[in-house]
Amino acid sequence: MRFLIDANLPRLTAALLRSLGHQVEFARDIGLAAAPDQDIAAHAKRTDAVLLTRDLDFSNIRQYPPQDHPGLVILRMPDDAKAAAIGEVVARFVRQRTFLDAVKGRIAIVEVDRVRFRPPVG
Repeated sequence: MRFLIDANLPRLTAALLRSLGHQVEFARDIGLAAAPDQDIAAHAKRTDAVLLTRDLDFSNIRQYPPQDHPGLVILRMPDDAKAAAIGEVVARFVRQRTFLDAVKGRIAIVEVDRVRFRPPVG
């Protein structure tokens, strides 16, 4: 699967996803570190990449209709979460085939111990 990692996530996240066999672009590496949300979303759509971010603005279904995107994964963790803890949570869900299959055309709100999809799965 292809991912675009937003600049608000640690670099470790990109390395982790690559180690799991995914294609990854990191916003900081491709000139999108300070880009507006609309530009980041447009790049993800253009490259057919699931956007992984901590930016809650992407959960606005009016501005970012889930069905119009390859997938929007919004990580909800404490603001002081360390890179290793973020990596653990991302890895736990990305290793699940059912998660990867369900994320296309949806917003996935990923928390430490659960994930919620909009629209719901099933």
